[in-house]
Amino acid sequence: MSAKKYIVEGEGLPNWSNPISHAVVVNNMCFVSGQLAVNSSGNYVEGPVHRETKLAFANFFAALANAGFEKDDVVFVDIAFDDLKDLPTVNTIFMQLFAEGKRPARTIYQAEALPFGGKIKITGTAVKDIITE
Repeated sequence: MSAKKYIVEGEGLPNWSNPISHAVVVNNMCFVSGQLAVNSSGNYVEGPVHRETKLAFANFFAALANAGFEKDDVVFVDIAFDDLKDLPTVNTIFMQLFAEGKRPARTIYQAEALPFGGKIKITGTAVKDIITE
């Protein structure tokens, strides 16, 4: 079986001025690039961390949806913060978005700087057709 790759663009995704893809699909896997608190025009939306986190996750889920994936397909999430003191706020949102028993694996770390001076960046991987027993 040969791998097919394609770049995902579409509804609900920010209009990037950067030469990147929101996501790339290879067979049954979707790799979502770092999503930020960026609106549909591609402009950074500065705000408290809870607002930036919700917008970054909205962009993450929009990339998944445009690739034909769902929230329950997410197996890994990588979250970069500009300040780890925001972890409790982000954890609360993360637990609201992903139901217990369906939460993906996750890494978190503090980055010295994020694009646009943002507070958070969310990257992840989703897999379709996982066989569970």
